[in-house]
Amino acid sequence: MEREELIRRLDGNEWNDIEFKEAQRNVPKDAFETVSAFANTKGGHLVFGVKQSKEDFEVVGVLSIDKVQGDFLTALRQSEKISANLEVREVHHRLNESDLLVFYVPEAARREKPVYLNGDIRRSFVRKGGSDVRCSPNERDRFLIDASAQRFDGQAAERDLDNAFDPDSIRWYREIYEKRGNRSHANRTDSDFLDEMGLLVERDDRKRPTHAAILLFGSNAAFRQLLPRPVVDCQRFAFTHAEADTGMRWRDRTVLDENLIRTWRAMVDWYERFAERPFRIDPASLQRDDTPPDYVSYRESMINLLIHQDYSDHTRKAEFRHYTDRIVFSNPGDAFASAEDLIEPGEKEVRNPRIVTAFRRIGLSENAGWGLRDICRNWQKLGNILPQIVNDEGRKHFTLVLLKEQLLSDRQRIFQARLGVHLTDEQARAFAFVCRYGEATLPLLKAVTGLPQQEAAAVSEKLATQKLIERTGNRYALAEPVKERLGQTGQASDQVSGQVGDQGDRPLGNLVTAHVDKDRTDQASDQVSGQVGDQGDRPPGNLVTAQVESLTELSDTHWMILEHCDVPRRLTEIMTALGVANRSHFKKRYLNPLIHAGIVAMIKPDKPRASDQRYVVTHTGAALKAGRVNKG
Repeated sequence: MEREELIRRLDGNEWNDIEFKEAQRNVPKDAFETVSAFANTKGGHLVFGVKQSKEDFEVVGVLSIDKVQGDFLTALRQSEKISANLEVREVHHRLNESDLLVFYVPEAARREKPVYLNGDIRRSFVRKGGSDVRCSPNERDRFLIDASAQRFDGQAAERDLDNAFDPDSIRWYREIYEKRGNRSHANRTDSDFLDEMGLLVERDDRKRPTHAAILLFGSNAAFRQLLPRPVVDCQRFAFTHAEADTGMRWRDRTVLDENLIRTWRAMVDWYERFAERPFRIDPASLQRDDTPPDYVSYRESMINLLIHQDYSDHTRKAEFRHYTDRIVFSNPGDAFASAEDLIEPGEKEVRNPRIVTAFRRIGLSENAGWGLRDICRNWQKLGNILPQIVNDEGRKHFTLVLLKEQLLSDRQRIFQARLGVHLTDEQARAFAFVCRYGEATLPLLKAVTGLPQQEAAAVSEKLATQKLIERTGNRYALAEPVKERLGQTGQASDQVSGQVGDQGDRPLGNLVTAHVDKDRTDQASDQVSGQVGDQGDRPPGNLVTAQVESLTELSDTHWMILEHCDVPRRLTEIMTALGVANRSHFKKRYLNPLIHAGIVAMIKPDKPRASDQRYVVTHTGAALKAGRVNKG
């Protein structure tokens, strides 16, 4: 941890990836509980020399620095003290004439979890919020199951082959498998086919079904004996996620508790009941195409819900909740990869390898390691913000949220226009993302722009050159003048999430920290202090006074002006087309705010009173119109 980052964290609140201890002369006993918690969760920084008093932190310094450092590192190398050999890194900082020791505790490998203390597995801890919490028996069991080299879906089930399976499920699967051009197994029995697929194992000189075979194709009796809980609880609400907190009930609900093949088919049927199916003719084939535009995101999300679920957990079920403003897919069992790694292409270690392979053999989730990346790309093609991924290793839980909210909203485009900058679509999306969340990492900006790393880095540097964002370590944050401007427009409260750890509107779990001030008022000057980008479509400063109304959204009259000004128009032409007569009111209320926002421009800005003056939409105005057409 760099010194500047440490100072910033001291000014904020202690949270799940940092812990402060006084430790002036001795190592606190509870410091090792924090080591266990960090190792079992996502890692974190342990800082010695800081005293906590309620919500405040006081730098008191480590007085016996050599002793404290030596005692701590020596204890971490003793197997009787801690169960795993952790590569802890230490840094010494001098702050306010006091010595601070900062230790970074990495997350332990999956096969080393749970990391416990004093040879007692019951002394295993996880990080929840800003606290170290002792693992419950269920949490310890889940760690041990995940650590096993033998995955749960590969273990033998206590069931005979002759009464273990649902013939209709196997028949459906085999038909699709054959249609995809795979080698024919038509002359083989169902048992032989499953054996060929690696779904049976030898035990006591007999073939036995694996857990994967029962989960995929099991009869109701065999399946429910293995999994005595529903697979997925599908709920559809006629209101927003926030309204659901008031206790309002769902409109439609389906609880699925049959094998995964039947469950998959039922989930697809349930989705198709409310999927939007626009009518479209393919210009090449002249064939009707009514595939829902969000089909890829739904399909991959539903498949992920089935293939990555922790089926050894009988206490929690998966949920598919459809609200008017978002869709939430919630799963028992965390992912084995980090949230950022999950959106990178390539093979990942998975919880249920046999189930994953079985689905891929029939073309479901066929891009190995690309499922979440495909979800993100399809969802963003619809103009929505990046899906949220919350991989909660402490609770062993995974959540994917598809928010039905435009990243490049009208308000964001207007805000960018008022800054006077010309941005490409990728630059505009990256900047809008940082506006919303306060800061971002390069992997996040890669996901937002859909660009390779080198090109995404070039986008970030371009935004930094225009003084829209600034780089701090491995993160990009809003530049201070832009941060102030965002607060003045009132957008901060709408676009920037709350404190760290609030998972409500934050993508990728705890990867983004919001720092934009939400308490700014409109009383500050409307001009950005310092140079922000070029002046692009902005009129000269003396042409538009500070009294011009600041736009945050467009009225019907504003849209009518944009529609009419595709080509340069005289003021009288515009007024006649809109049926208005009061010239002064029309300019003050509608036209000047559009000019001030950079949405409409004068063709002779240096001669605002020219007799042949005309008005035309700018690049930003055209983008707003295109966005409205796409949404329509």
